[in-house]
Amino acid sequence: MKPIQIMMDEEMLNELDADEEVRRLGRSAVFRKIVADYIEKRHRAAISNLYRQAYGKNGGGLGKEFEGWESEGQWPGE
Repeated sequence: MKPIQIMMDEEMLNELDADEEVRRLGRSAVFRKIVADYIEKRHRAAISNLYRQAYGKNGGGLGKEFEGWESEGQWPGE
């Protein structure tokens, strides 16, 4: 792991340090969890955005390589 330095408001830091989970696990572990959650959230948002672009109304479709095939699929029993 690599050590980093961040700037934080003193009041916010005091609140953080007063938290039971922070006292138990330590600041570093809590910050790693927060950053991991943030990265996962951004990743999921990016994937959702790609799905909306491909399949949503006024979406870009599936791209040039699949152009014209959108109406070719059939649901079972049709």
